[in-house]
Amino acid sequence: MSLLQTGIVFRSTGSWYEVKMPDGNFLTCKLKGNFKIKGLRTTNPLAVGDVVDVKLLPDKETGLIVNIHNRENYIIRKATKLSKATHIIAANIHQAVLIASLEKPRTSTGFIDRFLVTAEAYHIPVTIVFNKYDLYNEAVRENLNKLMRAYEQAGYTCLITSAKEGFHVEEFKNILKDKISLLSGHSGVGKSALINKIDAKLNLKEGEISQVHLKGKHTTTFSEMYSLAFGGYIIDTPGIKEFGLVRFDKTELGQRFPEIRHYMHACRFNNCLHVNEPGCAVIQAVERGDIPEFRYRNYLNMLEDIENT
Repeated sequence: MSLLQTGIVFRSTGSWYEVKMPDGNFLTCKLKGNFKIKGLRTTNPLAVGDVVDVKLLPDKETGLIVNIHNRENYIIRKATKLSKATHIIAANIHQAVLIASLEKPRTSTGFIDRFLVTAEAYHIPVTIVFNKYDLYNEAVRENLNKLMRAYEQAGYTCLITSAKEGFHVEEFKNILKDKISLLSGHSGVGKSALINKIDAKLNLKEGEISQVHLKGKHTTTFSEMYSLAFGGYIIDTPGIKEFGLVRFDKTELGQRFPEIRHYMHACRFNNCLHVNEPGCAVIQAVERGDIPEFRYRNYLNMLEDIENT
């Protein structure tokens, strides 16, 4: 190994990074100095998926990251609800796959839409996977069908799965094949169980559900990239409780909703926020049922959050 080589960050623990080197081996590395990337105030200057230049240290068992390559893309959220700092979830990905569940635990449409809006802002395509179908009664399945219609109409790919029963697991595998995919969602929605179904050699620890709160217990502590036996990579992330929006302008928020974007140019005013303005084509589309009411309601909630920050 020469003094300087280029690798990819596969695991981040906050202070040390596992970097996959050109020979296929992993090198434990630390970061040189304080890196500030494009003025972003982040809790993590490096993210899984980053391409880095590494210098081998004298012990020849660890490395020093001396340069971070420009990112093709990344996806980001607020570090905590009250913090102004941000957290980069992953970098240089082809797609994001949001694992959701309507039962034990329930993923709200507010969480789904915040994730989708952020991915739209960074031009990252998203597939929504509704897992745990085996737990759904007839009423929940009817609600699922309504949600699927709304998201598919907006242009998102949706898939129903059951890791427990192996339902649509092959389709899930095909979505991931030969791509770098970020997998995200609440703790307990079955990310690890789905991954183990499509690639048993990974043998990821699967979470339990708290019987008190019916929420998932964290099993993944740090983001980590895994090679898939059938081709491609996944970035498994710790379960996310909330998804805070970062650096959104209220006049641009509507553009991140495909169905709002479709109608907004017909509004009477160019700076229409689609709240109560006269001649608003978006509000008219909601009243006609052309834009799902829950999506519009989530838009208004996000708009309020932006105005209050």
